[in-house]
Amino acid sequence: MNKTPEQIELAKLQSRLTKRFHKACADYGLIADGDHILIGLSGGKDSLALVEFLGRRSQIYKPRFKVTALHVRVRERAYETDMTFLEHFCTEHQVPLVVRDITIPPAPKDADKSESNPCFLCSWFRRKELFNLAQELGCNKIAFGHHRDDILQTLLMNLIYQGAFASMPPLLQLEKMPLAIIRPLCLIEEKDLVRYAALRGYEKQKKLCPFEHESSRTKVKELLAQMKALNPEAEDCLWGAMSNIKTDYLPKI
Repeated sequence: MNKTPEQIELAKLQSRLTKRFHKACADYGLIADGDHILIGLSGGKDSLALVEFLGRRSQIYKPRFKVTALHVRVRERAYETDMTFLEHFCTEHQVPLVVRDITIPPAPKDADKSESNPCFLCSWFRRKELFNLAQELGCNKIAFGHHRDDILQTLLMNLIYQGAFASMPPLLQLEKMPLAIIRPLCLIEEKDLVRYAALRGYEKQKKLCPFEHESSRTKVKELLAQMKALNPEAEDCLWGAMSNIKTDYLPKI
């Protein structure tokens, strides 16, 4: 039976993304025997791809590692994900799913502007829940679905807002707890993930975050697009520049 153009495109794209996923894991030493990796599963295309690729990789004999996904629902935020789809998706890729509901308390009156920012608070409390569950389950690594565009945008954000030439590392060993942060999609471009999600039939979130287009990251994403208009290879140049910089700086989001 002849394949459709979409099936051919999906096969080629899946092959390319898989190679970049494996390259990132090998180049940065992201996965080792005996790991138990907790995935932050928001329900967006990036975290869904992370579940798919890590789930598939965990079925290969070497290295042997376990994967669990955590989806955090924040009562104070209006975004919503189809839980039935998430459950079926995780089952399909043999990744156990844990769902937690949390409440974000109001920011203290003396909190500075960044700490009272709704995006900062949401991110901070969701990550706290990830760290808590990781310790409960004995996980030694937490995986985030940050792709190459995210890392480049963070570089620009740190330059503009923090005065630091730094970004998110593919692998970060935390000092205060026996946990490491890994980003296995770090070599994959967002445009490829967008197309892959469409071809694979990933369901979109039912309701998006109301602050999604109001963040500093959105503005920096637009700035990066302007840089690409000046030089189509701007992203490659920025990525190359990061090979010579400090990457263990953690910005406030």
